[in-house]
Amino acid sequence: MSKKLFFIPLLLFVYQFGFSQDFQGKAVYQSKTTMDMDFGGRQMSEDQKKMIKERMKSFLEKSFILTFDRTSATYLEEEKLEQPGGGGVNFRAFGMGSGKYYKNIQEQAYTNQTEMFGKVFLIKDSLKTLDWKLSSESRKIGNYTCYKATAVKAVDSTDFSNFRRRGSRGNRGSRGTRGTEAEAEETTQKQDSTAKEDKEDSLFSRIEIPKEIEITAWYTPEIPISMGPGEYWGLPGLILEVSSGRTTILCSKIVMNPEEKVVIEAPTKGKEVTQEAYNKIMMDKVKEMSERFGRGNRRGNGGGFRIRN
Repeated sequence: MSKKLFFIPLLLFVYQFGFSQDFQGKAVYQSKTTMDMDFGGRQMSEDQKKMIKERMKSFLEKSFILTFDRTSATYLEEEKLEQPGGGGVNFRAFGMGSGKYYKNIQEQAYTNQTEMFGKVFLIKDSLKTLDWKLSSESRKIGNYTCYKATAVKAVDSTDFSNFRRRGSRGNRGSRGTRGTEAEAEETTQKQDSTAKEDKEDSLFSRIEIPKEIEITAWYTPEIPISMGPGEYWGLPGLILEVSSGRTTILCSKIVMNPEEKVVIEAPTKGKEVTQEAYNKIMMDKVKEMSERFGRGNRRGNGGGFRIRN
């Protein structure tokens, strides 16, 4: 009898939030990405480096609003006022801006409207289904009891937060008995290496991108909606926190059935492309800019930045 009494309010809750025709919810997320970067080297003053790092920090710490119903959701960045200064570097010019992300879990499709180098793209593709491993481990996030789930996913080549500095080019050997002969050989190797780097892309020759990355999510069955921030979905409850590499997305506020409803619909303006096509366009553009930037550095026309582990 006690078990039946326990399940009755649970079923009523699920009905209220999961099956109501006009059900809608809103969740606010804070996204934070950590990147250890060395800006400018010796060619930039400390004040210039500080300004760039401050601008980068504001770019890597964002606030998003997820508006969702039973089957669809939009994920929008809350706009911030641009900070003055910034050392002359506009990171959105590198195609790092955010747009309007729409997903429909019933149709398993998404539409992402984003701007790159002044042009608006409309990325349409299928939602990726992650092979979530559910755990009994739990914790509280705000007033909600959440459970842990993990998955492994392929890394998006356009996600700069996953870039890593390449390892050492190898052991140059011991100088030992070879003396000046070894020193001369080492000098030649350095010159050859420098000449090779001059021909290579200044950024992409120094980085590597992992093929896969582990995702850790915390979801709450108390809100039995298979939604989450951005591309994440597919768990038996709203995802309140996601950790992926150097990025953590944490829910800070939830409003269930707000008085003022909004229309949840896919964006329609922009050049329609697939995700694969967009990634290629973006990487080609970033590589082109990186090569120009690198040539400027070698002529002494400004500093660059390096990604460190």
